[in-house]
Amino acid sequence: MAENPTTLVQGTLDMLILKTLALEPMHGYGIALRIEQISRGVFQVNAGSLFPAFRRLERDGLLESEWRATENNRRAKYYRLTEAGRKKLKSETREWGRQAAAIARILETSS
Repeated sequence: MAENPTTLVQGTLDMLILKTLALEPMHGYGIALRIEQISRGVFQVNAGSLFPAFRRLERDGLLESEWRATENNRRAKYYRLTEAGRKKLKSETREWGRQAAAIARILETSS
C-alpha cells in the first residue's frame, strides 16, 4: 500500500466508479476497496465522497442499483452500469488518456 494516500483529482471519482463496475455489479464498500487495491493504496475513497457520487451517477442514468444479500448474508445496495454508463466510461477513458499524454509531454520538456 502507498505511504501517503492521495486525494482524487476533481472529476475522477465518477470515472473510477464506472470503471470498477465495468466487470460486475458491486456494493459501495466493495467499490471503495477495489479502488484502493488497484491503486495500491494511492487512492482511498471515503463514504462521504462515495455515496453522493452514487446518487449523482444514478440521477444521470449511468448507474442502476438494487438491494441484495452480500457474501456474508447482509443487505447491501449493489450498483451496476447502464448502457449510458458504459458509453460515458468509454468517452471519459479516451479523454483522460488524451489529457494524460498532454501532461506527460509538458512535464517531459526541459526548461
